[in-house]
Amino acid sequence: MGRAALGAVGLMSSALLATAEPRRTRGGASGAVRYNRPRRRSEQSVWIPESLYRGGDYCDEAVAVYIKVSALDARRTWPASRPGEDPCTARVAELAAALGMSPSAVERGLTQLNRTGPEGEPWLRTKQRTHRGGDGRSALRYARLVPRDQAALEVPVRVAEALTPRRLRAWLHLARATAKGLPVTGAELAGELFHHTGKHAGEPLCEKTGRRLLGDLEAAGWLTLGRRAGHRGRHAVTLNTRPLHSAPAAEPAVDDGVDDALFPLADLLAPPATDIHDGVGPDDHDGSLATREDSSSTTDGRTGDLSIRRRRTAGSYGPRPVENPAGPTFQSAAQDEKRSNNGGGGTYCGPGLQLSPRVWQVLEPVRTELPGIQTWVLRRIGREIGEQLSAGVGAERLTTRLLTRYSRLTARGPAAERARRGDVGRWILGAGLPRHGCRLPSCEDGTTWSTGERCHLCANIAAAEASAIEEARAQQAVPAEAPPEPPAPVRPTTWLPWPPPAPDLGPEPPGADEREQLRAAATDDTVRQALAELGAPAAIRLYGRALVLPHITAQQDDGGTPA
Repeated sequence: MGRAALGAVGLMSSALLATAEPRRTRGGASGAVRYNRPRRRSEQSVWIPESLYRGGDYCDEAVAVYIKVSALDARRTWPASRPGEDPCTARVAELAAALGMSPSAVERGLTQLNRTGPEGEPWLRTKQRTHRGGDGRSALRYARLVPRDQAALEVPVRVAEALTPRRLRAWLHLARATAKGLPVTGAELAGELFHHTGKHAGEPLCEKTGRRLLGDLEAAGWLTLGRRAGHRGRHAVTLNTRPLHSAPAAEPAVDDGVDDALFPLADLLAPPATDIHDGVGPDDHDGSLATREDSSSTTDGRTGDLSIRRRRTAGSYGPRPVENPAGPTFQSAAQDEKRSNNGGGGTYCGPGLQLSPRVWQVLEPVRTELPGIQTWVLRRIGREIGEQLSAGVGAERLTTRLLTRYSRLTARGPAAERARRGDVGRWILGAGLPRHGCRLPSCEDGTTWSTGERCHLCANIAAAEASAIEEARAQQAVPAEAPPEPPAPVRPTTWLPWPPPAPDLGPEPPGADEREQLRAAATDDTVRQALAELGAPAAIRLYGRALVLPHITAQQDDGGTPA
């Protein structure tokens, strides 16, 4: 072999070694994290940290979203992948369709995963992007790999796609207990699950819900439950990574002679449903900033609309296929149970109403109103009647109670019309069926049902209330008379000074004719005598200025003008 051929072989060997060598990623050295191998969706599994599904730091939706995003991001994080591989680019709608959840639930899980957790680092990192024209594109989501020194579980991705968020979390706790060899009871399982919304947020679930979750997982085939076959009478739990279903038993032969006119009381009760989302619809304000996102491909290369698990648009039950009905394992939320409130009202499309003859007998007084009552309200009415009949209340007593109160309602025309407009079904549930009276079961509206006499306990209660009212009236204090108003303060008398007397102006001056006569007969002695006796002003008025001025000395003033 020539020297050139040997050089080519050496270059090829070095290239293969470089390709096979694990690359260092963001998590540190190649052996410090647990890698997720990219495979087909039906065979792929991812590592999920124990701190993510244990405790109440993350909601149930965040666990399922992390599993799906980690699976879609495995093409980038796998050491042998090609450089420049894109992370998870699936839209929120695609993630919701694959997980069987609502978009708002997926957005809520993404929001919690993007926040800094107790470890000091978020489990997801989101990078928003847009087209050049400004339209939104699907965000890039990078999943943080689980460190090797941290407790974790390897979970098949199909489990997150097939189970609801709460059932998935319960399955993870059971898988952890199975791996560690710990026996689990329904109460212990419920203690590991928490409410995340509502007034009970942060509190663990009740034991009844834990037992119901075990039964739901067993019915779906994701675990095999050996009842009372474990340690100290506990159930022996065997987890299944693929759902297992037992073969259906042969149906027993039906005897034609059996009278099937009566239905059992259990037909009135709806099958129990697992508590899924702690109350009403989830919050829908945690969305992504992008308005439109790309329709990217999944791990197996498919593109386009991946909405294989669509939510129902109306009603409490979705339509079932007529032929080859699917089992409860891979059914979506629309076919199995309600995962979130769709917020829309519509016509009821569930199973037909089936009530026992005893219930129809009780509803005989209001049979004319039944066609206008909604089906689900009639179902609740039948359940209420069935519970009272099971408690020992006779059908005749219920019929009489409903007939009496309905007669009172119809006697008042406006009241009956208001009840009819507001829904007679709600009136039957809230006013027609409840028992009124004291705590004695035999009391019916203050009357003993078996004898028809006045209930002695109700009579005693009424007498005690009447006496209490009389005592309260007698003990009421007579209102005191208002004190008299104080007299008005006496104001001191203010004496004003008496005005000074008017100056003496002398005798009344004579008239014009007399003044002419006096002036014609006046002499110097007469004028000087008038000046001395009357003063200058009066003398001037009598004799005039021309006669008086020459006789006024320098010490006298001119007091006025001639009249």
